[in-house]
Amino acid sequence: MEITVLQFIWFILLFVLLGGYAMLDGFDLGIGVWHLWARAEDRRSLLDAIRPVWDGNEVWLLTAGGAMFAAFPPVYASVFSGLYLALTLLLVGLIARASAVEFRDKEEAPSWRRFWDVCFAAGSIVPALLLGVAMGNILRGLPLDASGNFTGSFFSLLNPYALLCGLLGLAVIAAHGALYAVLRTPAPLAIRARRWARLALQAALLLFGLAAAVTILTQRHLLTNYDRLPVLWAVPLATALALSGAAAYNRRDKARPAFAASCAGVLGLLATAAVGLFPTLVPASNNAALSLTAANSSSSELTLRIMFIFALVGMPIVIGYNVWAYRLWATQQKGTSRDY
Repeated sequence: MEITVLQFIWFILLFVLLGGYAMLDGFDLGIGVWHLWARAEDRRSLLDAIRPVWDGNEVWLLTAGGAMFAAFPPVYASVFSGLYLALTLLLVGLIARASAVEFRDKEEAPSWRRFWDVCFAAGSIVPALLLGVAMGNILRGLPLDASGNFTGSFFSLLNPYALLCGLLGLAVIAAHGALYAVLRTPAPLAIRARRWARLALQAALLLFGLAAAVTILTQRHLLTNYDRLPVLWAVPLATALALSGAAAYNRRDKARPAFAASCAGVLGLLATAAVGLFPTLVPASNNAALSLTAANSSSSELTLRIMFIFALVGMPIVIGYNVWAYRLWATQQKGTSRDY
């Protein structure tokens, strides 16, 4: 297998891992977005809906980071140095969320629970927003020097396009979480979650259309593959249809198809970004020649080959375990309150 083929495979696998994280931990984060909107007596039900699976879902993010480090070391160095503060805030948010899941129900005192409720909500909203902002900056491009080092500032990352992507990501994650809550919480709360999902999906569709228009007008480098192979426009179109389908199914109170369509929409967003970027992983906004691509930033052929063998063995096991775990969890009574 030639190195160019391996580079292509690892480019795809990196986005598969990111997509798996966005789809699985996305509904965990989405539950947290709505946590403070829920009535006090319903917040336990929201936490119980994700308690058995949330920690396993985060493994996908760790695996994606590990794959980036091993397969594309210069990309890992550039992204993690350039987005250092944002990723630190992301880590703080995830730690706050994890702590809230574990500690909220240890005490009955209202002040104790309010504190952890705020931590859980903030630890879900901030990562969801920052992940979108980070992806927006990657799509837009980062200022890089000849060594691939980030030369901008933290505030340069808070540009309008990245913030728009952040709001889009937050809206999609909020809808995803609300639709999961419809599936996994008791009827009174599930009815309210349907309303949350309707609002979030309306915002997501509006922001997706706005982001598409802004991308076409201002980020022409992301359209090269679409212009070269017009059939690829089916990817963003399918994404829009998936989000629209989630909204339609939600209106008709069809929870499972709505959540499945939401999953497709989340994956579609990552696929749309991957198609726009390929073969570039980090575009250089100051000079296209300095961009980090799958070809100029990959590890050696031997490293990629060994990693691919491990992936062939490990990925089916991970996916099979996830399918088994979710099927087992799905057989349990909806809204059951338990300690795990």
